[in-house]
Amino acid sequence: MSGRECFHCREWIEEGQEHDCRTTTEESLTADLSEELMDAWERIRETAVEFGDQRIYASHKSIMFSRKACYFFVRPKKKLLEIWFFLGRTVKAPQIRKSQRSSKLKVGHLVNITHRDEVEAPLTDWLREAFDVSVKLSPKR
Repeated sequence: MSGRECFHCREWIEEGQEHDCRTTTEESLTADLSEELMDAWERIRETAVEFGDQRIYASHKSIMFSRKACYFFVRPKKKLLEIWFFLGRTVKAPQIRKSQRSSKLKVGHLVNITHRDEVEAPLTDWLREAFDVSVKLSPKR
């Protein structure tokens, strides 16, 4: 069989077969969320929009929030919203489920959200900080 593997979704595409995995949308990723998770998602998005000029787009299974580079993303799941945000430092807090170095300058932090009321400080402060430092931490182009 001749064809190729899609770089983005790793799906095998037969020669001549149409494929566009980049048509993923916010709506398709959030369509199956419960009412509680949808409320939390909307609050996260509204909060991020207030930060300023940025690009918000869906990519594979995540919704990305980006300036020069992604400063946080949300991965909608059936029972929670996975939020990964990137700072130039490591944060130690009960809400942080995991942190890992994602580059020389950035540390990724995972927070799981299950309810709208969890989208408040300190999470919103960390997201704001990630927005503010994202240009400084982005590679020069």
